[in-house]
Amino acid sequence: MIGFRVSSRLPLSPSVVWERAITVEGVNYELGPLVRMTVPEGADLRQGPLGRSWVLLFGVLPVDYDDLFIEWFEPGVGFRERSTMGSASAWWHDRSLLPLPDGSTRVVDHIRFEPRVGLFGGLQAFTFEAMFRWRHRRLRSRFGA
Repeated sequence: MIGFRVSSRLPLSPSVVWERAITVEGVNYELGPLVRMTVPEGADLRQGPLGRSWVLLFGVLPVDYDDLFIEWFEPGVGFRERSTMGSASAWWHDRSLLPLPDGSTRVVDHIRFEPRVGLFGGLQAFTFEAMFRWRHRRLRSRFGA
């Protein structure tokens, strides 16, 4: 397994961050403008399988897919995704929203994955980490951090 963590401090409470960031629109805002994810029909955040989500470069060109499976989630606290992707036989994404003493939130994304082709693991790690650093940059921008 290859893994990394990215975190950001946001000046809002975990419940407010959850309402705005853990939605399809929120995820696509974080990924935008170069990448967008589709949503399986009828999917809402719940435990269990959600279906296949396509990762679209420039919003139209499919470059990967994610067979979404939510192992656990608690509103305002976080979620644990355990999925498979076209490019990874295992994809683990944990997002935690940690309350801070001043009322703000620390958002932590912990990613682990098993590349389908080991030879590309380093390139995938670089790409995925850059994507999550971009996502956090967008989060901080959106929430005024």
